[in-house]
Amino acid sequence: MFDKTDGGHVSRQPTLKQLKYLCAVAEHQHFGQAAKACHVSQSTLSASIVELEDALSASLVERNNRSVLLTALGNDVVTRSRAILTDVNDVVALCEASREPFQGTIRMGVIPTVAPFVLPTMLKAMRAEHPACKFFVREDLSNALVNALQIGELDVLLLALPFPAEHTDTLALFEDPFYLAALASSPLMTGATLKTQDLHGAEMLLLEEGHCLRDHALEACKLRAGDINMPYQATSLTTIVQMVANGIGTTLLPKMATDAGITEGTDLQLRSFNESDVGRQIGLMWRKKTPRKQEFNLLGAFIQSCLSEEG
Repeated sequence: MFDKTDGGHVSRQPTLKQLKYLCAVAEHQHFGQAAKACHVSQSTLSASIVELEDALSASLVERNNRSVLLTALGNDVVTRSRAILTDVNDVVALCEASREPFQGTIRMGVIPTVAPFVLPTMLKAMRAEHPACKFFVREDLSNALVNALQIGELDVLLLALPFPAEHTDTLALFEDPFYLAALASSPLMTGATLKTQDLHGAEMLLLEEGHCLRDHALEACKLRAGDINMPYQATSLTTIVQMVANGIGTTLLPKMATDAGITEGTDLQLRSFNESDVGRQIGLMWRKKTPRKQEFNLLGAFIQSCLSEEG
């Protein structure tokens, strides 16, 4: 559609697809990666950005051989575009919410230290009880998932709480206590009781920075990174378990991982703390203005039911 301005200049309205591609370029700072994220060819994405600039009669992206940068105006356009795309997604969600629950698509983000222990049971039960519901699942770190939620790429998150995020609501589902995992020869396995203060100065393996499990484990045990010796950091609990099983320090494991048998086949022993609140809280998060709040509350109850039946 063409709009004619008072000065006689003919401009065109940008399309939602063009705005989506621009936001992808802003996020990835790379045309190839942005195109991959949007499931289109790089030439298609690049041409759409050029068309958008032509339509707006404005330069939005600075290109050179090494990087892609947005102009100051481009950054402003991206901020407004993200809000527009989120509002459009909420229009779709409004229509979804008018139907019976679990009849449409749910785009869920899940953190890696929860996904393998909850998703198999939940998705199997969902397929059996609500076959019309289609789940799209993205597994990523909390920061990336919250960003995707706020720009409308995801509908709801399953993650560890609390996690800072503006304009969101949360629903706590269950507590996930931490256990100390170590070989029987560890001094931490020999005392009459285990308290968090006993961990000071201990050699412990934790996930690398960026994983909220690391932060929640330290916070729950009233520790700072400098209070313990961390000879190794990993990107997965499975790797940490194998390292500890081979005599490298100790670690903290969430109950959901131990219940799933993550230490099976090793000589590791588990020990609980003689204190309350040494754990993390697992829950759902969604945008405050989503019209699907009722459905997500039902989803939370469904997850709780699935896990209680499994237990």
